[in-house]
Amino acid sequence: MTQSNPTQADIVYPESGVLDALRHRQGLVYHPEPAGLRSARQAVGGYYAGRGVDVPVERILLAASTSESYSYIFKLLADPGDNVLIPQPSYPLFDYLAALDSVGTVPYALRYDSGWSIDFETLERGVTTRTRAVIVVNPNNPTGSFLKKRERGRLTAFCRERGMAIVSDEVFADYSFGADPERVESFAAATDVLTFSMSGLSKICGLPQLKLGWMVISGPDTERAQAFERLELISDTYLSVGAPVQHALPRLLETGAGIRAEIAVRTRDNLAWLRSALRDTAFHVLEVEGGWYATVRAPRILSEEEWTLELLERHNVLVQPGFFFDFDQEAYLVLSLLTAPGILREGVRRLMLMTGDVTPRLS
Repeated sequence: MTQSNPTQADIVYPESGVLDALRHRQGLVYHPEPAGLRSARQAVGGYYAGRGVDVPVERILLAASTSESYSYIFKLLADPGDNVLIPQPSYPLFDYLAALDSVGTVPYALRYDSGWSIDFETLERGVTTRTRAVIVVNPNNPTGSFLKKRERGRLTAFCRERGMAIVSDEVFADYSFGADPERVESFAAATDVLTFSMSGLSKICGLPQLKLGWMVISGPDTERAQAFERLELISDTYLSVGAPVQHALPRLLETGAGIRAEIAVRTRDNLAWLRSALRDTAFHVLEVEGGWYATVRAPRILSEEEWTLELLERHNVLVQPGFFFDFDQEAYLVLSLLTAPGILREGVRRLMLMTGDVTPRLS
């Protein structure tokens, strides 16, 4: 129950729509543009317009993936030995990405109290004279928590006072489980502090194999312009984004809307079923607002490691333990809501058998 690859999760892909988009004659021509082809960046701007955010093409820069965007940003903001603040819990990728650019990471805590929020005390304690940015994941992976507007205001003031940037990873932003007027949908329209908002085809269109991501640079005019110019230089050194996928991007975004809708239905239905199945049992589904994952608090009759190994070795069920995402307490199990429904139901049934707490809701 750890499936995170939509191309292997029984999602129905419109093959002709995706493949036909790649049959663009201009894909045979190499015409490098450091920031990405203007037509592709205009398509990204159209995506944001559909979400109610005006993003001029001059603030959009393409990369091969969100991971590459992180690398570009680390190169831009930090010298070897500098550091960035990263959320905890979160997906265990930042340490590796930062280390590859000789940048350190310092965790700040997300606290849970019927919902997740930033622990600003740990954020403040983590700052040093060599801290260059705060990374936020909105919604977070795996907690599924969105930042709230009050947090954004406090975070923006925090970074502005210290001359730090905000890096907002928004790859799961289209997968929310309900409306909330207090939620921050995107940082792409930020004006007060230098901000980098990232997304890409991997999640919003369920097309990780096509390798195209982007970042939106926002903030005060002078800082934003300088950052964009320098990012262009970094990108020009690599020129990693392929021409075919850039030319295909307008049609891929159009076709991908249907894939995104199917994934959204899958994750919402799986979450609703999971909440119902585990209600009034020894297990508890933590509050989740969006994304592809659910966190289940398991009874502490076993450690996370014991739960995970017992499930795998005796019941042939694979889940991720909370410590994989740096949860600081026991015992949490992280399940992918992208999992095919039949597999999820059978996996949860086997999980419940370990406590003898099987209810009719599991049928």
